[in-house]
Amino acid sequence: MPSQAVASAVSRPQPRYVEDVVRAAVVLTMFWGIAAFLAGVVIASQLVWPQLSFDSEYLTFGRLRPLHTSAAIFAFGGTALIGTAFHVVQRTCRARLFGGAPLGWFVLLGYQLFIVLAATGYLMGITQSKEYAEPEWFVDLWLTVVWVAYLIAYLGTVMKREEPHIYVANWFYLAFIITIAMLHIVNNLAMPVSIVGSKSYVAWAGVQDAMIQWWYGHNAVGFFLTAAFLGMMYYYIPKAANRPIYSYRLSIVHFWSLVFLYIWAGPHHLHYTSLPDWAQTLGMVFSVMLWMPSWGGMINGLMTLSGAWDKLRTDPGLRFSVTAVGFYGMATFEGPVMSIKAVNSLSHYTDWTIGHVHSGALGWVAFIVFGTTYYLVPHLWNRPGMWSTRLMGWHYWIATIGIVLYITAMWVSGIMQGLMWRAYDELGFLQYSFIETVAAMKPFYAIRLLGGVFFLTGGLLMAYNMWRTIRGEPARVPAAQPALAA
Repeated sequence: MPSQAVASAVSRPQPRYVEDVVRAAVVLTMFWGIAAFLAGVVIASQLVWPQLSFDSEYLTFGRLRPLHTSAAIFAFGGTALIGTAFHVVQRTCRARLFGGAPLGWFVLLGYQLFIVLAATGYLMGITQSKEYAEPEWFVDLWLTVVWVAYLIAYLGTVMKREEPHIYVANWFYLAFIITIAMLHIVNNLAMPVSIVGSKSYVAWAGVQDAMIQWWYGHNAVGFFLTAAFLGMMYYYIPKAANRPIYSYRLSIVHFWSLVFLYIWAGPHHLHYTSLPDWAQTLGMVFSVMLWMPSWGGMINGLMTLSGAWDKLRTDPGLRFSVTAVGFYGMATFEGPVMSIKAVNSLSHYTDWTIGHVHSGALGWVAFIVFGTTYYLVPHLWNRPGMWSTRLMGWHYWIATIGIVLYITAMWVSGIMQGLMWRAYDELGFLQYSFIETVAAMKPFYAIRLLGGVFFLTGGLLMAYNMWRTIRGEPARVPAAQPALAA
């Protein structure tokens, strides 16, 4: 019987995967990445030279800042997740995408329309002013339609799978899709002012609105920027290293503990506010407990390289992915520390928070996308490797230097800022005025700008390398990593 099963598996025709959608998603991911990095450089420049808004209402920091955050999280990160989710689910299930190319294209292009509608709304001042949830009601409704189609395509593929086992990466992707749908709907319940208007009033008010917003906001980090990218890690690092995941049992423990704990951590954004003290403490406790699953996942990702560490010398794409896991470990250590009330009393509302967010966004999210993209491009376009491994290496070091400049400047600026805010003179008055703290931070804003320019430069090198690879030009340097079979 076993031999008959093997013969049947060998003779079974391989499904024709939907790959055009994935190829388009890879290209769009790089496009939105450059747009997000450029927007970040622009607003960082405005903090050094405020006159760069040119007195235009459309170029003010208040309108460009959500444009940058949404471009980085939803356009760059979200497009990468849609593309990789469709790539991973088809191969781990050995089944063609449910709904085929039409449904795949609807999800990808419908999501791009959401991004464009949201971005133009920010520039025009059409926003509901909720962090990571700025789009108005009509944009939210369209995203809901697209997201339901995304869930149908993904879950439908899992249900019709030819592979009996559901690989752990699929659990992370599914948790991301389902949880984000729930968060999006509840947080964006609103009453439009008029049927054709672009303004609405949120259903929640006061401290309840704040609680629901940060239940959404922190879990946008937890499930959009963490769980989904962990699914990416669990598939693409073993593929690039050509090694099995270090501990499959640990990956399952990682999944269930992470999805249970993360959902409760949001109140740590509301320390020392009107939120009941028990809810603040609950958020802090669950945040500290998140150390365990987060570091378990980090160890699992890093230990997958056991016996294959030499690949880091010759494969810059894998180097990106492994460094990303290191940044994931660092960011998930720092976050729980900052959730502790005594620490939060110093860090909250300061640039320390900005440094923490970007150590995760640039070091974890962007780096794992870069590493995955460097694996996918040769594979999807049937090339022996990237056009230039030397450019990949330059990208790695330039981007890493940019991150270090950025986050260290924000750590120093943020801690200094917090200490200046709580400094009193011998009479009990505040020792520093607010404008004095702003002036003290200006040199660190300049360093942050330099770090952003470095990161943008690395992204441009990657885009050029991708373009030359997709065109099919002969590689300048023999590729270190062959495109592995699915």
